[in-house]
Amino acid sequence: QVQLVESGGGLVQAGGSLRLSCAASGSIFSINVMGWYRQAPGKQRELVAAISSGGNINYADSVKGRFTISRDNAKNTGFLQMNSLKPEGTAVYYCHAMVYTAIGVKSAYWGQGTQVTVSS
Repeated sequence: QVQLVESGGGLVQAGGSLRLSCAASGSIFSINVMGWYRQAPGKQRELVAAISSGGNINYADSVKGRFTISRDNAKNTGFLQMNSLKPEGTAVYYCHAMVYTAIGVKSAYWGQGTQVTVSS
């Protein structure tokens, strides 16, 4: 089994910054893609950013230039640096990972989510 644990959420004023972390543990051989999604009340979960093991990065248009995704492959940890936060960024942020186990099985995992609230 694999566990993803997010941290770093909280309450911040508009224009402020937060840094989210996602620590993966368990039966991990390698992590293919790590991503961050968010879900605001009454809305569907949406992709915020994703990064592959090779460093290819994809951002939602709404966060380009303000958010930066990164990862530490040696520690199976991902990060999301969020700058210039806006009130519409208020949501539960979820870490997602495509994980290969030692026997070559690939599975998707989600973290429990961390609340980010941006006040105006």
